[in-house]
Amino acid sequence: MFLTISTTGTPERPATDLGFLLHKHPGKAQAFSTSYGRAHVFYPEASPERCTAALLLEVDPLALVRRAKGGKGSKGGAPDAALAQYVNDRPYAASSLLAVAVSAVFSSALRGVCKALPERAGEPLPLRVEVPALPARGGPDLVRALFAPLGWTVAAEPVPLDERFPDWGASRYVRLVLEAPEGTLTLSEALRHLYVLLPVLDDAKHYWVSADEVEKLLRAGDGWLAAHPEQKLITSRYLSRRWLLTRQAMERLELVRLADADDTDVEKIDNAVADEPEAETDAAETEGGATDAADADAGTGAAATGAEERTAPLAVLRREALVAALRAADAARVLDLGCGQGQLVQELLKDTRFTKVVGVDVSMRALTVAARRLRLERMGERQAERVELFQGSLAYTDKRLKGYDAAVLSEVVEHVDPERLPALEYAVFGAARPRTVLVTTPNVEYNVRWESLPAGHSRHSDHRFEWTRAEFRRWADGVAAQYGYDVTYAPVGPDDPEVGPPTQMAVFTQRAAATPTDHGMNDSSGKNSRNRADSGNSTNSTNSTNSTNSSDSDSGSDEGAEAA
Repeated sequence: MFLTISTTGTPERPATDLGFLLHKHPGKAQAFSTSYGRAHVFYPEASPERCTAALLLEVDPLALVRRAKGGKGSKGGAPDAALAQYVNDRPYAASSLLAVAVSAVFSSALRGVCKALPERAGEPLPLRVEVPALPARGGPDLVRALFAPLGWTVAAEPVPLDERFPDWGASRYVRLVLEAPEGTLTLSEALRHLYVLLPVLDDAKHYWVSADEVEKLLRAGDGWLAAHPEQKLITSRYLSRRWLLTRQAMERLELVRLADADDTDVEKIDNAVADEPEAETDAAETEGGATDAADADAGTGAAATGAEERTAPLAVLRREALVAALRAADAARVLDLGCGQGQLVQELLKDTRFTKVVGVDVSMRALTVAARRLRLERMGERQAERVELFQGSLAYTDKRLKGYDAAVLSEVVEHVDPERLPALEYAVFGAARPRTVLVTTPNVEYNVRWESLPAGHSRHSDHRFEWTRAEFRRWADGVAAQYGYDVTYAPVGPDDPEVGPPTQMAVFTQRAAATPTDHGMNDSSGKNSRNRADSGNSTNSTNSTNSTNSSDSDSGSDEGAEAA
């Protein structure tokens, strides 16, 4: 099988720099041993104006049979008959064999490393890639759908079954020519595209696909796979349709997409629980005192009046208030937006009047803890139909959030940067539009009652703000007026006559035949917020063992801490 990579140059930047970037001298023909034969690298042309590097892979059919997936001691069985193991297209059709050779022979170039010309390694080059025989299960249309979104101009010419008999039609092979104009792609990006997409188009791999293939895919797909329109197909085929590995990869790619959209790090988004979620889950079920200032509102009344008047933890009182409000609203289908570790979801499932409970969070770790808490894997079929967990961000509209009676935002809004609140408001109140929305948030006035909370500190290190009662009402009144809701307010926890309750709750009820107004959407900030919310419409739904929260929300952290 054969592949060529060409580039053009100028006297100042000669095309022969390709030899430095590939770490293969244009004046030499080199050979490398592989598990299935021998790879040769040579240069059919090498001048300052144009340079072409060729990779020729000679496959040993006997070695391929000896090491095949159906061989002795290997996992799985080969689908081909005995003769097909020896007579097949593997020696000449580009496949995972060629992808592995690219990775082995051009490993430094694949990583974008070039000590001789480090500045050139990061520069986009004019590139032309030719593959004479590429198996394409899906035809030329799929080839274009995979490469064109990455900046390539694609020419995929079907190869006839037999040129002497045109009536027989085309084979499943194409002659592929990819061209990227200068300023489009680096050599590293081009090689990573080939490394992933060659076996995807062949829809087969010559080796057993294990868990480490997820890491290989994510490394090679860094910077392009998370936003690719055919991400699901690429991931599934690359991982040989192993659904568990595919699900893991899709979850991590969704986190990458959300992090890129918010211009932040994945670790910052996936932070709803600590690195030891099991310990936090256990602590969340106890009623001890707060461990530090961030957990200061865990046991209401204890800090102010002494242990003899200790009440239930604030997290417990908050869940009781939310459940009571949902019952009063006659809600059956409920969203817990920013569900964290699933405490509220667990509470709602105890009441059969709630026929569908959906937890949404951006953090996979939080949702993994929630799935364990709910014992989803051991849950009966009827009960499992009532619950779902999936990954999503409240900074974007999401069609999966539509059609519910009620939504809960419990200790979520204070984790959102103020300039991003309009996007959350539109995603929940403008796009999803549940009949009832419950919002709880800390009352900053009550903080003076916490002896363990230093003056001027927030209750949680991730809080972007904490509102007074008046500030919360101004915000809630504005949202209600803009999106056609009525709003009432209720205290959660002991209602101090001077500073109010520790937690404040707003109950939004949709007005009959109400539609959102354009108030706040006509200025530039409003338009940007709405465009932001619309641009991230998530389509990557996962099953009930997956994870989510608002992209700026870390609400699960508070929920677990406050219950402690």
